[in-house]
Amino acid sequence: MPALADLHNIYDAMLQRLGPSHWWPAETPFEVCLGAILTQNTNWGNVEKAIANLARHDLLDPVKLFETDGEKMAELIRPAGYYRIKAGRLQNFLFFLRDEAGFHVSALRDYETRELRERLLRVKGIGAETADSMVLYAFHKPSFVVDAYTARIFGRHGLVREEVGYEELRSLFMDALPEDVSLYQEYHALLVRTGKWWCRKKHGLCSDCPLSAVTGHEVFSGAS
Repeated sequence: MPALADLHNIYDAMLQRLGPSHWWPAETPFEVCLGAILTQNTNWGNVEKAIANLARHDLLDPVKLFETDGEKMAELIRPAGYYRIKAGRLQNFLFFLRDEAGFHVSALRDYETRELRERLLRVKGIGAETADSMVLYAFHKPSFVVDAYTARIFGRHGLVREEVGYEELRSLFMDALPEDVSLYQEYHALLVRTGKWWCRKKHGLCSDCPLSAVTGHEVFSGAS
């Protein structure tokens, strides 16, 4: 497992190369939550199209969206893929939001971080990455988000084993870094940007990776 110095060096190298990320791209906490669900198994460009459809129908409001027919909701979010499944997941979240906070998204900030995360994880269709994205970006509480990019980058650089699980990888950051929302947000965003631009699933641009000088690795198994 990487030492604290490794984590800081990786962060510094990405930030120096890429600059600040200014994430998450959303106007309101509710929109962040919608995006966190819609982005499952698709790219952000498709999510933006789905959210734009909801906005055109004045449905970026939890009560209005809750009162929307499920088939209509599914059609509006069609660009995000798996649209009927995701419509069901959105409805599950809206029931949760009604029951827990009377549709007042801001009220969920009253929960302690761990409790809020656990409550979100009990909503059908919300997994760990989605819950952590909501907690960190919508509610501004320190819960580190890891994803496929994080596992790929740290695995290829020999910092974790390839089969590392979500909770183990998340704990690596949570245990080593201070509970700093801005740091967690920026670190996650930088990893996503590095994964998209350099550490691709196929045809990785390893020789130009901003982390090669930090870790001493330039070419990794499966990266080409």
